[in-house]
Amino acid sequence: MTGPIPELADRHIHSGKVRDLYDAGDGLLLMVASDRISAFDYILPSTIPDKGAILTQMSLWWFEQVADVIPNHVVASEVADFPAAFKPYGDALRGRSVLCRRLDMVPVECVARGYLAGGGVTDYERNGSVCGVPLPPGLLDGSKLPEAIFTPTTKAPQGEHDAPMTYDEVVAAVGAGIAEQLQTLTIRVYERGRDLAETVGILLADTKVELGWDVSGQLVLGDEVLTPDSSRFWPAETWQPGGAQPSYDKQYVRDWLAHESGWDRTGPPPPLPDDVVARTREKYVEAYERLTGRPFT
Repeated sequence: MTGPIPELADRHIHSGKVRDLYDAGDGLLLMVASDRISAFDYILPSTIPDKGAILTQMSLWWFEQVADVIPNHVVASEVADFPAAFKPYGDALRGRSVLCRRLDMVPVECVARGYLAGGGVTDYERNGSVCGVPLPPGLLDGSKLPEAIFTPTTKAPQGEHDAPMTYDEVVAAVGAGIAEQLQTLTIRVYERGRDLAETVGILLADTKVELGWDVSGQLVLGDEVLTPDSSRFWPAETWQPGGAQPSYDKQYVRDWLAHESGWDRTGPPPPLPDDVVARTREKYVEAYERLTGRPFT
């Protein structure tokens, strides 16, 4: 699946980089994960076969693993349990869609890090901290942090970059009580994911979680959770601080775009070669199977 279902245009309310949202009535949404892939804030013209289904099944598994930490927005994941308007499109929706509660989303990207990576490296090299959290001297790209830290960012419009936030800035945005809840829940979800991933030889470097309030005012986990699109997963056996780590995500896509494609990031990105598509799909499948212990079908 590459885009919204035309026959459901009257119910379609939003398309993000990967997911399409439909109004399901009664305070519910149908969230459908496509096979679209993005990099460097662009949606690429190529797709990764089965990516949406892999991410959906992985999220559903993780929602179960963290259910005692925080409730989630999932109502149903089987087409048979969806409202009647969606059932004729079961072939397109099966395995990649979730019926969920509408949430009033928190206006902060909630991120937890257990390792130094990505934009955190730049922040650390500039001032010895990440999002205002001081870190010990001498850390390298890929170093394990003394403990998990909360490193939130703004929620930028699609196509723009999120900006790092300090904890004080989160307090100013949502209030002290909510900020404390966001920090505690984000770190607890990260720590649960980290501990479970380590049992199968995978390091969870960092993760982003989407939180929102349901109609009762309870903070709930939404969107997706602990997938390669929202997290950095590294094979433990190859971890070596000092540079970028091999990872279970769209690394092949980023590497090809940055080093081989000739694309200067000023216009539409080029299509991906077949081998890059195939290797990227393999990484998503490997992550799913290794983490969940289930074959992807």
